[in-house]
Amino acid sequence: MNFQGKVAVITGGSSGIGKAAAIELVKRGANVVISGRSEQALVEAAKEVDPTGAHVAYVAGDISDPQIAERLIGEALSRFGRIDTLVNSAGIFIGKSFTDFTEADFESILSINVAGFFQVTQRALTEMLKAGSGHIVNITASGGAEQSLKAVPAVLTALTKGGLNAATKSLAIEYADKGIRVNAVAPGVIKTPMHSVETYDYLAQLHPLGRMGEVQDIVDAIVYLESAQFVTGEILHVDGGQNAGQW
Repeated sequence: MNFQGKVAVITGGSSGIGKAAAIELVKRGANVVISGRSEQALVEAAKEVDPTGAHVAYVAGDISDPQIAERLIGEALSRFGRIDTLVNSAGIFIGKSFTDFTEADFESILSINVAGFFQVTQRALTEMLKAGSGHIVNITASGGAEQSLKAVPAVLTALTKGGLNAATKSLAIEYADKGIRVNAVAPGVIKTPMHSVETYDYLAQLHPLGRMGEVQDIVDAIVYLESAQFVTGEILHVDGGQNAGQW
């Protein structure tokens, strides 16, 4: 599908799923604004997204900070004039036993997975309401969020990414009559910089299909949801079968 002239804001856009989504959307004609914590990483990512620089902008900083979130949305408006799509891709995973989590773990995962989502989404939605249209895609999780794994305890993933799955449905209903769609992609374990190559064989076995997911699998799901105008409130599981049940 051609996304010519559309404007997308993508959090977590300096690497992994966020960067790959930005590359794909620009390839299909969109303009993108990416965010991340490291300015240097964003500079390098922006070169990959669009070597000409004409269709990409970036904002560095912690999106749980209201001022950074404001700058991100403001950059999209000042550079490209509007916001059609928000992809909430920023997130972290910390897997350990519940009693081993520290206060720092709790604050970090809540800040990135929840506070960042809240600050950016609220501001993007405000602009979408003015336009009478828009689409939000939340990158959540399947294993650990909806289908708990005994071998990989991760209650803070269930708390945060599972919460985003619920928030996706809530927002979809709240804004369906305002021309705004809200969906989520719930990945399995994807080959991104979050996971070292040494763990791939083990992580592959956490999926009924017997392999890890590729970044392109998630990008394809984002593109589908972006084009699926009759779909809202959907949690699209791209997880190698994890959500189907025990294995």
